[in-house]
Amino acid sequence: MAVNTIFPTDYQLHLFHEGTLYESYRLFGAHVIKKDGKVYTRFCLWAPNAKFIRLVGNFNDWNGEGYPLHRVNNEGVWVILVEQNLEGALYKYEMITREGKKLLKSDPFSFYSELRPGTASIVYSMEGYKWNDQNWMQKKEKKNMLAEPMAIYEVHLGSWKKHKDGAFLSYRQLAAELIPYVVEHGFTHIELLPLIEHPLDASWGYQGTGYYSVTSRYGNPHDFMCFIDQCHQSGIGVILDWVPGHFCKDDHGLYRFDGSYLFDYKTTGDRENQVWGTANFDLGKNEVQSFLISNALFWMEYYHIDGFRLDAVANMIYWPNRDDKHENPFGIQFLQKLNQTVLQNDPQVLMMAEDSTDWPNVTAPVHYGGLGFNYKWNMGWMNDILSYMETSPESRTSVHGKMTFSLLYAFTENFVLPLSHDEVVHGKKSLLNKMPGDYWQKFAQLRLLLGYMIAHPGKKLLFMGAEIGQFDEWKDKEELDWNLLDYDMHQKINTFVKELLKVYKRSKPLYELDHIHNGFEWIDVNNHQQSIFSFIRKGFKEDEHLVVVCNFTEEIYQDYQIGVPKEGSYREIFNSDRDVFGGSDWINKKVLKTKNEEFHGKPHSIKMKISPFGLSILRPVKHRKERKGNGKEKVRSHAVSRREGKQASFLNREPS
Repeated sequence: MAVNTIFPTDYQLHLFHEGTLYESYRLFGAHVIKKDGKVYTRFCLWAPNAKFIRLVGNFNDWNGEGYPLHRVNNEGVWVILVEQNLEGALYKYEMITREGKKLLKSDPFSFYSELRPGTASIVYSMEGYKWNDQNWMQKKEKKNMLAEPMAIYEVHLGSWKKHKDGAFLSYRQLAAELIPYVVEHGFTHIELLPLIEHPLDASWGYQGTGYYSVTSRYGNPHDFMCFIDQCHQSGIGVILDWVPGHFCKDDHGLYRFDGSYLFDYKTTGDRENQVWGTANFDLGKNEVQSFLISNALFWMEYYHIDGFRLDAVANMIYWPNRDDKHENPFGIQFLQKLNQTVLQNDPQVLMMAEDSTDWPNVTAPVHYGGLGFNYKWNMGWMNDILSYMETSPESRTSVHGKMTFSLLYAFTENFVLPLSHDEVVHGKKSLLNKMPGDYWQKFAQLRLLLGYMIAHPGKKLLFMGAEIGQFDEWKDKEELDWNLLDYDMHQKINTFVKELLKVYKRSKPLYELDHIHNGFEWIDVNNHQQSIFSFIRKGFKEDEHLVVVCNFTEEIYQDYQIGVPKEGSYREIFNSDRDVFGGSDWINKKVLKTKNEEFHGKPHSIKMKISPFGLSILRPVKHRKERKGNGKEKVRSHAVSRREGKQASFLNREPS
């Protein structure tokens, strides 16, 4: 990591205290510096309430005598220059506060940390890794992400797979096993539960202490760079679950860092996060903004991270611990500043809000009054669809609206449809076990649920384990139940997921217009008596569309009539009830010819088989003359449509 000066410049310090030193990691933390033929290790931190600070570590037997830090400004920045290469050394800061209390703190800007239960920071150089992901980085720059397929595999590295003795796989071992698995199944991205250093395994990384330190549980920073590099070489993007709202209160961490509430709010009601037992960042403090925004840029620069899923955005938009929703202007302004800065640095970075509120324009640009994210998790869709699926099939007629409500707001934001880890823990049951009915019906309805998610507008996210049909909910201390793949129905649901994602990625109508209302049209939204839903998904090309039919009961139909927009014939390209998926094989093998009979408000109609708890996707058959007719004018029209689609992308689109 390049450091240009031995001591902080006045300009650097000014920017840090102003909240705009977006490369704070170049100044703060531990850096090995070569100057005039000598090698130094510089340590720099911010601790305005400290009266005295000493550097302690294994290089001085944890005795800070002779290692005092020097205060370089009134705002509390401290520095020590050690004429020694301390690469690999363990260290902490020993502080005496103004109140006379002695503290022993890890470095907030350390790039590597001691393996738990140790809590020391480690001097580590981020330089030296040779990246081989140039093709990925170049291709990413040219993509219009809103019009691309996105199927995210959400992973907790500590419990995806383990050694036989229960030990964690390393980053490099995960690269060898997880990446081929993700590629084989057809996912486009991996989303990793938080990997900032954290003391407690059971927190899953959401309660962190080392924001610049990738957790040492699975290896060192260069090992993690290797993991991401190999993801990119395999065509897989990497999204990091990131927690800029709150942090854990362990003694060695950020909490009461210099004896004062330095990183957190001073007022108890604003500071204490009663739900998680953590402390909320003071997002109105300039130095905290420099710390957090720099952190996002750090992960992008040194780890080539493709995006961030921001946890608990509601906790930043609104003040915590209050009965009524009371806006937090500091949180709102911070999110806008963060998103503007990150996307100015790289417009292709995915900034995803896990937001459970109805705050408007989360994915609208800041200059239009939005928060500036480019994606938002659709928590409403997730809650409604799972509630509907958990309802017994015979009672679904009474909750019909849960399935249709999401389409009333589906295009107000750029949504991701999440079936995440939060839905399969703490007694909520696995996705498979949420499904009512007998053994066969559970699998059939899980296939239907996953198929409906793929067909519904929005990008997709699935937590690990659903693709093998786990019966047990997620057990964070154990690996996935891989032995289930020895059983026929679990092997078949796994095959189903692979085939479903193949169809998704090769069917442009299922993703090109995900965030534009022109990409979706109901055929029949009102059939609550039979619980059958039918709709159309459209792509950029005017004549390119798919018809989707979903049956949420076990009833079957021989000649079910639906309206279609195009005369000719339709072919079933996917059916979740195929025998290879574990279904009854009640499918449409023959081409379905249209009748010149208006139905469902459409000029033509077809009659088809409807499978039990089945999803069917139909594509219009293009005859030779039609294919031949797609000449230069059609190609030009498609190019114009793509250009218009790009103009609807995050940075340029008007708020919905």
